[in-house]
Amino acid sequence: MKEIVFIRNNIDRWQKAEHVMDDTFWYTPDELAEMYVGITSDLAFAMTHYPESRITVYLNNLASAIHNEIYKNKREKWSRMLTFWTHEVPLVMYHERRLLLVSFLIMFVSAVIGMISQAADPEFVRVILGDGYVDMTLDNIAKGKPMDVYAGGDETSMFLYITFNNIGVAFRTFVLGLFTSIGTGWSLFYNGIMIGCFETFFWQHGLLGESFLTVFLHGTLEMSAVVVAGAAGLALGNGWLFPGTYSRLVSFRRGARRGLKIVVGTVPIFIVAGFVEGFVTRHTELPYLFRLGFILLSLAFVIFYFIILPCHINNKQNKIESHAKKKD
Repeated sequence: MKEIVFIRNNIDRWQKAEHVMDDTFWYTPDELAEMYVGITSDLAFAMTHYPESRITVYLNNLASAIHNEIYKNKREKWSRMLTFWTHEVPLVMYHERRLLLVSFLIMFVSAVIGMISQAADPEFVRVILGDGYVDMTLDNIAKGKPMDVYAGGDETSMFLYITFNNIGVAFRTFVLGLFTSIGTGWSLFYNGIMIGCFETFFWQHGLLGESFLTVFLHGTLEMSAVVVAGAAGLALGNGWLFPGTYSRLVSFRRGARRGLKIVVGTVPIFIVAGFVEGFVTRHTELPYLFRLGFILLSLAFVIFYFIILPCHINNKQNKIESHAKKKD
C-alpha cells in the first residue's frame, strides 16, 4: 500500500484519537484501550513499510501518549494534585487569555454602568441590593459603624457560609455558559453592576475610602476569581457557538474541559477570600496601610498567577517542544 493511501484511509481515526487525548476525562479506560490497540496496529504497519517516514514518528508519539494515559500509576495521580494548580490551570489560562480579558471588560464596563446609574438615581441601589440591605446599611452609617455588616455573626460560621456561597456563584457563572456565552455574560454584568452601585452608594455618604479598604480587603481575590470563573463560562459557551473545525459535540467537550479546569482552579482563592472576609475584614480598626498593602499584595498575586505565570509556562513548554523536534 502506498503511504499516501495509508494516511488517507486512517487520518480521520488518528485525528479523533488526538481529540480524545485532549479530553480523556470523557472516555472510559476500555475506550482508550481499544483506541490504543488500533493505533499500535497502525504503528506496526508503518514501521514495517515506512520506517523512515514522518508518519511513523507521528504514530509512535500518539501511541505513547495514549499508553501513558492508560497506564499512569497512582503516584502520578497524587502528584497531579500539585501540578494541576502549578501547571495545568496556568496553561489553560494562557490559551483562554482572550476570554479572561473579555470577562474582565464585561465586569469593568458593568461596574461603570452601576456607578453612573447610582450617581444619577440614589435609589438605584435598592433595586440591585434590596431594601432590607440598604436600610440596614443606612442604620449602621447613622450609628457610626458603616461596615458593621461584616462584624456580625460567628467568625467560623461566616467564613464557611461566605466560602461556599462564593464557590457556588463561580460554578453558576460557569454553568450558565450552557446557555451560550450570554448566560455567563449576564452573570458578570449583574455582579459588576452590584459592586459599582455599592461603592458609589458609600461615596454618596462620604465613606468611599473606608468602603474601599474594607470591601477590597477580601474583594480583590473574590471579584478576580469571579472574573476568572466568567472566562470559564465563556469557554464553555463558545464551545457551542464556535466549534471551528471540530464537531459541535467535540468542541463543547473541549470547552467544558478547559472551563472546568479554570473554575476548579479558583476554589483555593475563594477559600482564602472567605477566610479574610470572615476573620479579618470585620476588624475595621486595622491600620490603613496594612489593609492597602494586603489589597495590593492580593492584586499582585492575581496578576502573577493568571497572567504572568501562564505566559511563562507556555513559553517554557514551547521551548521543550521545539527542542524535542530538533532532536527528532
